[in-house]
Amino acid sequence: MTPKAPVPSFDELLSSATRSALHLEMRDVYAVAEEEEEMRLWRSGEWTLDDGRKALAGWMDLVESITKRGVSVRRARIVSTPVTDYVRYEHALSPLNLQAGEEVRWLPRREALGIPLPAADFWLIDERLVRFNHFSGDGQAVDPEMSEDPAVAALCASAFAAVWDRATPHGEFPL
Repeated sequence: MTPKAPVPSFDELLSSATRSALHLEMRDVYAVAEEEEEMRLWRSGEWTLDDGRKALAGWMDLVESITKRGVSVRRARIVSTPVTDYVRYEHALSPLNLQAGEEVRWLPRREALGIPLPAADFWLIDERLVRFNHFSGDGQAVDPEMSEDPAVAALCASAFAAVWDRATPHGEFPL
């Protein structure tokens, strides 16, 4: 078996974009260790947008730096309804994504029926390079992988475009 090529960091990946960085999220729960304390504060009502801004400062700086170069950064989320607590938390954080320069849209899962989707969340860079983010059943991140296969990139571009066209902009998406 051929060893997998190393997957670049998000800084390297997004910094390589010259036109677009598209992100499709399809899970209702992510068990990201770095978010545990933020989630605890959010659930208890102690969390503020300033807390989120501190936690996401590095991400926001990265997105701001690439959008200032003219790169379009768009994030689409397919979610089950009624939404999970995690999706409510993501929704609460999304104004920070927008502030950094991302566009964010939401699509209820029932409205995604009929869209051919890849089996995993992904980032698509300049419609040529795909980073698949894999997760275990309980939402733990596992090894990501990359693909530069033109057919895979085309599938992801088509899936993202179809989701984006049906999805609701963040400010109009009710929970």
